[in-house]
Amino acid sequence: MKSEFFYKYPKTLLNKGTGFLADYTHSLNPYTGCSFACSYCYVRQMPVSTFRKKEWGTWIDIKKEAANLLRKELKRAKSKGKVTIFMSSSTDPYQPIEHKEKVTRSLLEVMVEEPPDFLFIQTRSPLVGRDIDLLLSLEERVRVSMTIETDREDIRKHFTPHAPPIQARLQTLQLLADAGVPTQTTIAPLLPSSEEFPKKLIKLVDRICIDDYFMGDGSGGRRTRNLGIESLYQELNVGEWYDPTAYQLVYDRFKRVFPGDQVLLSQKGFAPY
Repeated sequence: MKSEFFYKYPKTLLNKGTGFLADYTHSLNPYTGCSFACSYCYVRQMPVSTFRKKEWGTWIDIKKEAANLLRKELKRAKSKGKVTIFMSSSTDPYQPIEHKEKVTRSLLEVMVEEPPDFLFIQTRSPLVGRDIDLLLSLEERVRVSMTIETDREDIRKHFTPHAPPIQARLQTLQLLADAGVPTQTTIAPLLPSSEEFPKKLIKLVDRICIDDYFMGDGSGGRRTRNLGIESLYQELNVGEWYDPTAYQLVYDRFKRVFPGDQVLLSQKGFAPY
């Protein structure tokens, strides 16, 4: 999908953690908009998207001077107490434009200088492997959460044709694990997958988060229903996977392979530490 790029000079970067992210003091988004344009993305139904009046994925705002702004805001926030950051809540910090603009990398450089108490990085992009040097500098203060909604590439192509291939994400998890970067896999939203899915992850991560539209879109599934996502399931005759109880099958599969305390559901799986 072709995207238009716009340069913006934001007044703030750190936003108060609320709602689903209430376990964090702040959320941080290096960009506005996301060229991965996942069909089910709940941000499509949020004001940041609906007010834009352009198709989600066709526009990206690049936040200029972000590092200088974060340096000021981070020092101020740390002077008031504990700082835990979720990056990112409404965009992917490693979407393709990051190759060129390096906004996310510049923010990590600031956080190496002024470390928060904890940084959670949510992405589906292999590009996160580029920043292993900075991630290692943050030691146990960081966790990289790699979204892998399914182990079936045919399903991935149907629901998220513009997102990175599954194998590339698995290889990046291996790279991060070999380097010693704290990681987890986030199966969110869970899509139809095989019984072998847990075995493909057991050697790569020791923490799994499972979430779905009904637990995790911030509206009990309403935002997702408004997107008409159920029709994508019906097209493949997998409608049973679009159900509030479907997560239980995947949860049980992972519990048979991973220790119980390593398989977490929804908000608990995104929480710090």
